[in-house]
Amino acid sequence: MLIFEITPIGTVRNDRTDVQHTDNWGAVRSTITIDERFGEACLQGLEGFSHVEVLFIFDQFPEHGDYREPRPYRGRSDLPPVGVFAGRAPRRPNRIGVTCCTIESVHGRELTVVGLDAVSGTPVIDLKPTMAEFLPVDIKQPEWVSRVMSEYFQP
Repeated sequence: MLIFEITPIGTVRNDRTDVQHTDNWGAVRSTITIDERFGEACLQGLEGFSHVEVLFIFDQFPEHGDYREPRPYRGRSDLPPVGVFAGRAPRRPNRIGVTCCTIESVHGRELTVVGLDAVSGTPVIDLKPTMAEFLPVDIKQPEWVSRVMSEYFQP
């Protein structure tokens, strides 16, 4: 088995510190400070995009260990059990998160975004500008997902 070592490129700063508070991320404003090793021009050109995909590590959650059994989504008994790769929970192999965020501003090594569902101190492992050509056109998902996620990105 191949093993990768990933070094964070930056860190998230915002007013969210409770990893158990998992809803209402829509109005959360976060500043991602990129490590100085990338230089002051590392974000140059990103200001021309409206959105950025932020890849980060759920570092404040321990790795679960056994992912073989489907579990109720978000631990809710009123929702169907799903396999580990049918959800976006932080308790997952490699603990990698990804969120498409609105870009508010770009200044030197600081990127301010809105809607990033990561608590303060979270390590960022990559950024990618969101490009229309990479977005899917016809999304299909179970009805219960829309119902459950209706408050996830609400302010």
